Amino acid sequence: MIHKSSLIKGLIVSVFTMMLSANSFAQQDPQYTHYMYNTLSVNPAYAGQRETLSVVGLHRSQWVGIDGAPQTQSLGIHSPLRNERIGLGLNIVSDALGPARETFVDANFSYTIPLNANDLKLSFGVKGGVHMLDTDWSKGRFQDPDRVFNNNLNLISPMIGAGLYMHTRKWYLGLAVPNFLETEHYDDFQESVATERMHFYAIGGYVFNISETTELKPAFLIKGVSGAPLIADVSANFWFQKKLTAGLAWRWDDSVSALVGLQVTPGMFVGYSYDMTTTGLNNYNSGTHEITLRFEVKRLGRILSPRFF
Repeated sequence: MIHKSSLIKGLIVSVFTMMLSANSFAQQDPQYTHYMYNTLSVNPAYAGQRETLSVVGLHRSQWVGIDGAPQTQSLGIHSPLRNERIGLGLNIVSDALGPARETFVDANFSYTIPLNANDLKLSFGVKGGVHMLDTDWSKGRFQDPDRVFNNNLNLISPMIGAGLYMHTRKWYLGLAVPNFLETEHYDDFQESVATERMHFYAIGGYVFNISETTELKPAFLIKGVSGAPLIADVSANFWFQKKLTAGLAWRWDDSVSALVGLQVTPGMFVGYSYDMTTTGLNNYNSGTHEITLRFEVKRLGRILSPRFF
């Protein structure tokens, strides 16, 4: 009988063998269920769009029960300037998988143009930063005799990205490429090449007024990268009394999720989601947990009003 740890160890070793072999690999960016609260991570044009200083922290534990499964933390800070057409942001993401850890650090700039006399706006965003990939083969239980596993990797590459974000108070649509650069890192001891390929993101959402106290917000995120399957997320969240959110989400050929959130104060929001895997991997894990904390600061002369996005 094959033990679960042996199966997973073999799976992870196989993945990393492909990544570090003489061929190139397609690296997927970190995955989020709370993409509707963590928009700066996928689109730089969102910087400053909450019209106040906003700080969002997120932790994601994926596939709990599997050794070396992904662990992701992110911190995003963004705000408009006095000239409200300009927004600035900083985003830091740490993503660990087995013996490897990726770190993304980027600065974001957005410029917003009003498109009509109402509230339709179009924002342009750019970002620049660094991506760091580190491996430590002393971590985990890898027994592969291949000498590639005896040498740690410490790779740094630049990132340049851009995005568009069109929005009103009722809906939004966005397109983004977080990194245009396909940087190759040459590994002389194994003649291996690691390639960061371009990711393409499309996001959108709409707020329906169900009653005076209830709103419904369906949202979607579509992510594509060359050499990997398309990822599509669809969600629907109810917002009650501008305090409590509850909803469901579905990720194509991957998982279903339950989401809840509480607007503790006008400036503090707490969100939680649980993902249940719908593939064969469900037999080897107890689900995925994600927690989001958002803090916002009242701007001088303005009343801070909770917003859905």
